[in-house]
Amino acid sequence: MILIKLGGSVITDKTTYKRFNAEQTSRLCSEIKGSGKDVLIVLGAGSFGHVIAKEHELQKGYKRKEQIEAAAQVSLDVRELNNLVVNELIKAGIPAVSVPTGSCLIMDNGNVEIKDPEILRGYVKLGIMPIMSGDVVVDRKKGFGICSGDKVMDILAEIFSPSRIIFVSDVDGLYDRDPKISKDAKLIKEVNGDVLRKIPLETTVADVTGSVHSKMEHMLGMCSNGRDCILVNGTVKGRLRSLLIGKEVVCTKVTK
Repeated sequence: MILIKLGGSVITDKTTYKRFNAEQTSRLCSEIKGSGKDVLIVLGAGSFGHVIAKEHELQKGYKRKEQIEAAAQVSLDVRELNNLVVNELIKAGIPAVSVPTGSCLIMDNGNVEIKDPEILRGYVKLGIMPIMSGDVVVDRKKGFGICSGDKVMDILAEIFSPSRIIFVSDVDGLYDRDPKISKDAKLIKEVNGDVLRKIPLETTVADVTGSVHSKMEHMLGMCSNGRDCILVNGTVKGRLRSLLIGKEVVCTKVTK
């Protein structure tokens, strides 16, 4: 099995509240189907989650009454996004079902736990892909918190032990500086802990779940012997499919 995260930057416009990129999502779903590979997909919340969550500081937990309505709205919005993507997957010939992240995961002071993975395993055994995403999740200590799609990836990697993990974003990989700002930015083709420590912490859009640096840290944590962990540009037509079928593509590979 290959575990894939379709980042919010490729399935939405992260700078505009609730703008879904249907055309690009449809293409990516078709590329996944066309690869013939056994995959499991997690979604980034993109502009369906980050805009309101950042405005109301939901990532810091419950602080004031006004956050409650915002938390409910974010949960509603990410479910809408899940259903939009599920629709594209089904049209591409991939049976899928939306599984609200907040219904099966819980947090404890920011740490994510899953009580019983039976539902997720059951869907996969049936040949139905459970689709989860970043979401507002109950936190035992903080009241609630933001469970990022990256954290969902961590949980699913533990449950299903995928042979390869792919993060699909809107850049060719990790750069030594922000490529959306600096024309002199250089692509880093292979990253380990030593290389990562030299990369500046930065991000270019509203994101309450961390920078590219934190995503790389997640990827490092999921690496193991025999398991690739890759960051690839999903805005380039055919690149995801090529990667899935084993072709060499422009990307960043993360290694221990």
